Amino acid sequence: MKANIHPTYHKSATVNCACGNSWEVGSTRESLRTEICSKCHPFWTGEQRIVDTEGRVERMMRRYNLGGSADKS
Repeated sequence: MKANIHPTYHKSATVNCACGNSWEVGSTRESLRTEICSKCHPFWTGEQRIVDTEGRVERMMRRYNLGGSADKS
């Protein structure tokens, strides 16, 4: 193997989630940021929540007239 080509490994890198949860892992970066973790992901929490990243759910709701009020014409 070539010498001095590998990145520095940090044994206690901090991962921060958007929900405020944080934990330590080993990584080549000192800190990591994530949007969803096991504390706030609907699969692990059991909540019926839709995770939408680009407005796809709202666009589908408008396209097929789902949700919202029934009085719309």
